[in-house]
Amino acid sequence: MTVTRRHFLQTATALGLASATPAFAQETRRVKIDRIELFPLRYPTAGYFKFFTGAHGATGRAAVLIKVTADDGTIGWGQSVPIAKWSYETLETATIALRDYFVPTLIGRDPTDIAGALQALDGAIAPGFTTGMPITRAGIDLALHDLTGKLRNQSLAAMWGRQRGGPITLSWTVNVRTLDELPDVLQAGRNRGFRNFNIKVAPDINFDVKLAERVREFAPKGFLWADANGGYTPEAALAAAPRLKAAGVDVLEAPLRPNQISGYRALVKLAALPILMDEGVISPTDLDEFDKLGMLNGVAMKPARCGGLLSNKMQIELCIRRNRMWLGSGLTDPDISLAASLGLYAAYGLKHPAALNGPQFLAADVLKTPLKIERDQAFAPEGPGLGIDVDENKVADLVNRSKGS
Repeated sequence: MTVTRRHFLQTATALGLASATPAFAQETRRVKIDRIELFPLRYPTAGYFKFFTGAHGATGRAAVLIKVTADDGTIGWGQSVPIAKWSYETLETATIALRDYFVPTLIGRDPTDIAGALQALDGAIAPGFTTGMPITRAGIDLALHDLTGKLRNQSLAAMWGRQRGGPITLSWTVNVRTLDELPDVLQAGRNRGFRNFNIKVAPDINFDVKLAERVREFAPKGFLWADANGGYTPEAALAAAPRLKAAGVDVLEAPLRPNQISGYRALVKLAALPILMDEGVISPTDLDEFDKLGMLNGVAMKPARCGGLLSNKMQIELCIRRNRMWLGSGLTDPDISLAASLGLYAAYGLKHPAALNGPQFLAADVLKTPLKIERDQAFAPEGPGLGIDVDENKVADLVNRSKGS
């Protein structure tokens, strides 16, 4: 059976999200996907971040750049950003899934039928509990949005019938192994003009509380966001939440692994802090079900995590409709993925500082014109599609530098 936009519309309507489907009012010339090229590489990193450690992480931030060319020569760029220490998706598995499964499925398709294209990928790699290989698939979603926007001469916001919005205020990530490291990390953020901070916590509650107290003292008026990355047990999370609140934390993200349903429900019922889910929310259906189960007060959004812009846009609209908190986050996104996140968050008027820490931890880019970031203010690109212009010489250089890693 061929899955088309009609199937996607039925799913969105069932979730009360019919308005979340693409709003493409402008006619587009008819084209087909002619070829897709993949560029696996690693971006060099700067500073310590726990997800970029170990035999593979230390060699750089993995990414697969995806170049989709239509039969009229129009090009769209996307980027899959796997992190082996965060998810089961790696640079190697993402490359294989794209090359051997997803790319053959897309050749000859209409690139502007984004919903249909993404649904067709389920026939190449079947879903499990939720969307299969979502981080890998996100790169395809981004490339199709970029290509469609260029074909229609529309930015992401214009494609969705919204204003560009922004700028987005960024949050500085604090990931320290000892409290002795903290002053230098905080001052580095202050020197770059950052006023808001997100801290990595779990499993040591006493350390986490001291960390939160010190950061709150440093930034008494800032937004303080604690992210446990699923690192507490249910018992520890229930003990940690009120202590973190007393230490000045504003929200607690991913205190538990996403399959610990009763633990999340107990934390929401405790109401010590707003409880945000992250890793377990992949599809809009996941968010809908978890919300109905009383497992969350909101979500830390990541287009790179949930299969791309289309899925994430639907989730933001669901949160808005149900008055749930949504925060902007990322997977230490390099330039292309970061541009997509900025375009989405700005178009939907993100209110809180975003934990988009690619500019903090990455030391290279592949763009002809870098993204505009002034102190802690990041601006959504203005051009069509993702609003970026990729420098293929920079891409080739990073590919070559990555071969020995």
